[in-house]
This record gives sequence, C-alpha cells and structure tokens, in this order.
Amino acid sequence: MKIKKVTAKKREPKILNISGKNIPLDGALKFAGIVSTGGQAKIIIQAGEVKVNGEICDKRTKKLANGDSFEFENILYEVCAHEGELI
Repeated sequence: MKIKKVTAKKREPKILNISGKNIPLDGALKFAGIVSTGGQAKIIIQAGEVKVNGEICDKRTKKLANGDSFEFENILYEVCAHEGELI
C-alpha cells in the first residue's frame, strides 16, 4: 500500500489597503465588509471568532499595522498600510 503525501495549499490573503499607520480590529472588520456596525464587530471579536496573526484575539481595539493579518470564517485578510492618501 502506497501512502500519498498531501500538502496544504497556502491561502492567499485578501489585501486590506488602509491609509495611515494602523487600524483597530473592529474598524478593520467594518472596512473589510465583514460587519456593518461596531456592535456586530464587538460580538464576534469577544466570542473568539477572529484570529490576529494566527491567534484568537478578543480585544476589539487591537491595533493592526502594515503586514498584520486577521482571519474570520477561514478567510484571511492582510493589512497593507500606506502613509497619506490612497490613490
């Protein structure tokens, strides 16, 4: 019996382009269109449904900076911060 080695595909993140140095986690969820209100963001964050950089985060004001990632419902998002205005 042969055993076939299975390798997991690397997930490509959805890029979240923001202006400025950082964005709070609850704001990132709204900006990404995952939730429509801060109250909804608070509920899913405090329920432990969001991972930041691979670890569950229950702090809605957690600041995300350039290169940070967050995950909700198996969808990965990466923050890309730009100084000044986005074109």
